[in-house]
Amino acid sequence: MKLWQKDKTALKEVETFTVGKDREMDLFLAPFDVLGSLAHIQMLESVGLLTKEDLSNLQAELKTIYSHIQQSNFALQPDVEDIHSQVELLLTQKLGDAGKKIHSARSRNDQVLVDIKLFLRSEIEGMVHSVMPFFELLQSQSEKYKNHLLPGYTHLQLAMPSSFGLWFGAYAESLVDDLITLRGAFEVVNKNPLGSAAGYGSSFPINRQMTTDLLGFASLNYNVVYAQMGRGKAERIVAQALANLADTLSRMSMDMTLYLNQNFGFVSFPTELTTGSSIMPHKKNPDVFELIRSHCNRIKALPNEISMMTTNLPSGYHRDLQLLKEHLFPAFNTLKDCIEMAGLMLSNIEVKENLLADEKYKYLFTVDAVNELVMQGIPFRDAYKEIGKQVEEGSFTTPMAKGDNKLESRRHHEGSIQNLCTSEIKALMHQVVSDFGFEKVNKAISLMLQ
Repeated sequence: MKLWQKDKTALKEVETFTVGKDREMDLFLAPFDVLGSLAHIQMLESVGLLTKEDLSNLQAELKTIYSHIQQSNFALQPDVEDIHSQVELLLTQKLGDAGKKIHSARSRNDQVLVDIKLFLRSEIEGMVHSVMPFFELLQSQSEKYKNHLLPGYTHLQLAMPSSFGLWFGAYAESLVDDLITLRGAFEVVNKNPLGSAAGYGSSFPINRQMTTDLLGFASLNYNVVYAQMGRGKAERIVAQALANLADTLSRMSMDMTLYLNQNFGFVSFPTELTTGSSIMPHKKNPDVFELIRSHCNRIKALPNEISMMTTNLPSGYHRDLQLLKEHLFPAFNTLKDCIEMAGLMLSNIEVKENLLADEKYKYLFTVDAVNELVMQGIPFRDAYKEIGKQVEEGSFTTPMAKGDNKLESRRHHEGSIQNLCTSEIKALMHQVVSDFGFEKVNKAISLMLQ
């Protein structure tokens, strides 16, 4: 069954090529197609295009289909092109002519658009719920290990003292900014395109504000041409937000693979969380972090992929847009899996103590030595030259070599080793999450399904 089919069928090869993986991808959209139809038929009845009896029957049957989808008891029949055709076919088989009326005043174009917007909106909420436990773990580990000093690097060369408290806290705060960009994507997605039809509106007396309210959208995509132009743009913006989260995880994973390396030796993990070698019995490989890194780097390529696929497209719908779903839709689950695995690893991390007592890290303290001289009244440039001379002559000694093991106590400004600002970062994150407004969305959907 095809919504667009007339008297002649397409050549089988053309049909196979043009449908592609759409049937598979449409299963992601299945519950949202039903939600869009529930809102649409309620609007149709309000403007006289459906009877109250038809509306009641259609609502009952759509809710049954929705339930089957939620229970994973739903599939597209072999001869059905897409989710929209499948839902309409089921309604027509059950209700006859009433099922054929649900497509009035809309096109498959705006039907797909609203499905995608609802899907992306739901997946963004799910992503936020996945990020939050990981954020809380990072903050907890930051406090737990705030006094465990760690070499800091620039250019992968020894730089200045850091701490595991700072390291964990850095990635926690990174997630805050990542969710800010995800919230921006949510705001773009949370606008209703339904009623734009094929991109030029409808001659029926439809009420677009009504479907906007029923589906819990914050507002409309008002201009019907722009509503269609938004396809591809919304996906690209969401992909960029996912790429930001992926970048945080990828960089964190790279750190872990280095820190586990024997030449660094900063951390270790239980044997069961690492993998071995077929010929080297000593190996404890960080495969989890390596795969997180690779999965996330692939997600980072998504915005560019979508951008290239939509380059130079004129306004209006084009079949190119169908392919945007194939890599974007599965990326949500991939990223959530990566977050979950990163959480498993970092909740079982074993951090080494007294790392900076090692002689090889003594030059981490040159800045502290310079600052000590400055505090004594010596101009900074003169102090810099004095410590530089000691380094060149090999006479520089670290504060730890002098018995000073309280280096970290000298760093009290905001965001430093002894002032991690954990509560401030937590407050920022909670504000970002509350600004999404998921409660309003979920309430609207819940009311429509009652």
